[in-house]
Amino acid sequence: MPTKVAITDDNMTADAAYRLACEGTALLWRGDFQNARQLLNAMARRVDRKPPKPGSSPAESFHFHRQTQSRRARILGMLLVALDEGYEIRLRRAPDLRQACTEAYGPGEEQALVSLRELLGLVGAHEWRKNGIVIPALGDRIHPHYGVFSPIRGEYVGLVAKEPLPPCAVAFDIGTGTGVLAAVLARRSVSHIVATDQDPRALTCARENLTRLGLTDRVEVLQADLFPEGRAPLVVCNPPWVPARPTSPIEQSIYDPESRMLRGFLDGLAAHLEPGGEGWLLLSDLAEHLELRTRAELLAAFENAGLVVIGKTDVRPHHPRSSDQADPLRAARAAEITSLWRLKAR
Repeated sequence: MPTKVAITDDNMTADAAYRLACEGTALLWRGDFQNARQLLNAMARRVDRKPPKPGSSPAESFHFHRQTQSRRARILGMLLVALDEGYEIRLRRAPDLRQACTEAYGPGEEQALVSLRELLGLVGAHEWRKNGIVIPALGDRIHPHYGVFSPIRGEYVGLVAKEPLPPCAVAFDIGTGTGVLAAVLARRSVSHIVATDQDPRALTCARENLTRLGLTDRVEVLQADLFPEGRAPLVVCNPPWVPARPTSPIEQSIYDPESRMLRGFLDGLAAHLEPGGEGWLLLSDLAEHLELRTRAELLAAFENAGLVVIGKTDVRPHHPRSSDQADPLRAARAAEITSLWRLKAR
């Protein structure tokens, strides 16, 4: 929570709002809702006048980039809106955001202050949840919930859809998120999939998606820290790809401090594979191009976990940020490759 809050309205200029936010003063908006959105955009333009400074190495450039992102989020998060019980917003021209807030926060039983930036993010999350994302490998849609990583980077889903399956009637999907990989395996005729996650939002999201897809008879969703009990002939995991500290819940699907989930999966895999079974690790090499992890370190983690590589399938992702000249990490993104590593116990 901010230590200082100033009540403001349509008379506030963007320069004054930006200065107060930089000084650590939050602005509680009492004016027109649409004017608040315009003020937020104007503040963002002022923040973006200070791009991250270039680093002497890819790793330093990444850390400068993260610092700039953190500063941007902190400043823009200073523009606050009051929510009444039931998430009603008592501002002129305010939209009805009760459903979007309920989906993200649960029942609105008391008043609250929320940053306008976060509130607008809830609107986007609500639209994604309502409309869903087309997954070609499924021939259907996946509907992500607020705070659950959306499978918009479809290349890793395509790898699981196309890789030849080992003989298996049972598979584990570790860190299932939206349930997309479990759904792909079920559509590929794996008889029983156990999908795990420790995030309650992800568990609810996965169950709803699998129900909508008519796959609840094939997929069991369990709350677990990595592995369920027992062994399987196929264990699949798509951990966060970048070993860095997340600064928000949604970033936990992208950033994995000290590669904890990756190492936890590798260290426990052999004990949860049936004899001759395969572990499929889906991992981008972006961290290697950012000099946050080396290929030698990854191979050593396989070796230390008692695993051997029996195959690897690569795909080059296609996303607009790889060609964005203004992106300080463009070179690393342009060189990125996503791989499906096939692993067996020694």
